Amino acid sequence: MINKNEILQTINMIKDQHLDIRTITLSLSLFDCICDSGKKTAQRVYDKIVSKGGNLVKVGQELSGEYGIPIVNKRVAVTPVSLIGESSGGFVDIAIAMDKAAKEIGIDFIGGYSALIEKGFTAKSKEFLNSIPEALSKTEKVCGSVNVGSSKAGINMDGVKMLGGIIKELAKKTKDKNSIGCAKFVVFCNSVNDNPFMAGAFCGIGERDASINVGVSGPGVVETAVRKAGNVNLTELAEVIKRTAFKITRAGQLIGEQAAKRLGVEFGILDLSLAPTPKMGDSVAHILEAFGLERVGTHGTTAALAILNDAVKKGGIMASSRVGGLSGAFIPVSEDIGMIEAARKGTLTIDKLEAMTAVCSVGLDMIAVCGDTPASTISAIIADESAIGMINNKTTAVRIIPVFGKTVGQEVDFGGLLGTAPIMPVHNESSKEFINRGGLIPPPVHSYKN
Repeated sequence: MINKNEILQTINMIKDQHLDIRTITLSLSLFDCICDSGKKTAQRVYDKIVSKGGNLVKVGQELSGEYGIPIVNKRVAVTPVSLIGESSGGFVDIAIAMDKAAKEIGIDFIGGYSALIEKGFTAKSKEFLNSIPEALSKTEKVCGSVNVGSSKAGINMDGVKMLGGIIKELAKKTKDKNSIGCAKFVVFCNSVNDNPFMAGAFCGIGERDASINVGVSGPGVVETAVRKAGNVNLTELAEVIKRTAFKITRAGQLIGEQAAKRLGVEFGILDLSLAPTPKMGDSVAHILEAFGLERVGTHGTTAALAILNDAVKKGGIMASSRVGGLSGAFIPVSEDIGMIEAARKGTLTIDKLEAMTAVCSVGLDMIAVCGDTPASTISAIIADESAIGMINNKTTAVRIIPVFGKTVGQEVDFGGLLGTAPIMPVHNESSKEFINRGGLIPPPVHSYKN
């Protein structure tokens, strides 16, 4: 039973603590769109997205109005395009069709310009990788990702080497817009099939024809709960976060079920991730500082983040019938006002962020570096982050933005939810010889389980 106090608590979470549904994402399989030519495949892709997703925005607006819960983004995620165009090619045509369909139905983003290359390439998957800069620079709403490793397969270092250059090329093609194309592209290790968050959302091979996946977010709610808890020990603080995460998740479960019902598709999963925004009072970094850290990035940050991530998962799992996606705490630098402040002060570095990614959701996210950063250095950053994911059997990722014309200490404004990023320093020492070795980093011994 829900009592009056719980209702009032939820109202306060929405009104004063920035509780929202960050995204409802329609996951669509495109396998039935495959044709013998890229043009035909692209047309079928457009037709299916418009047909199946035409009411998504309307339903989101209706639910937000009826329940009083903001639904920030409406998105679509599709089958990895590298698979859809494997026989026909025409990858850029498919991206343009996706973008046209996204604009037609009024959604914020469409994900799935993606490839899975953790164990190696096909001839077409290499062609797809080389199409990424053109496809993402020619489109506005299309997001892409590449999975380069997994705990079972190891890390495809030939792919990692390619992607350093591809990211630099994408940055160049969009340099007149602060290299914004790179904000729509992420490199994964252990990517998941049902992630509703961009830029890495796609509809995995084993997914249904169509389903609704929901991402719920409430960093401000958790920060308020932590500060109200006062001077309790860390065990008690974890319990406070668990109870708070339960309440946040119930709102997402309700919206997800209703959205799926009205769209005539299955309810897929609820992603429990705490996704910050640049707004004051909506910061994961400020939650960690409420634990007692003077500034995020100082010693103790990784331990505090581990407590937060675990408590969010434990509390949320009990509140939802289907938990999936990434589920935890996101630490995108440019999208979190507390992370931005710490990066400006130099407390938060790429090395410290890398350590933090061992215990939280995803990885090095929305990090801006100098445009002249060597491609091999970007590849090496991807390799380091992928190794953390592979060894720890968790999803890790890199979304890095080489910004041309900017130097360390300057800042770049991406606008909206993407926020403002201080240009962060990287190590000057070269990793080129290491990256040029290529090959496959073998999976860890503990991956051999059947």
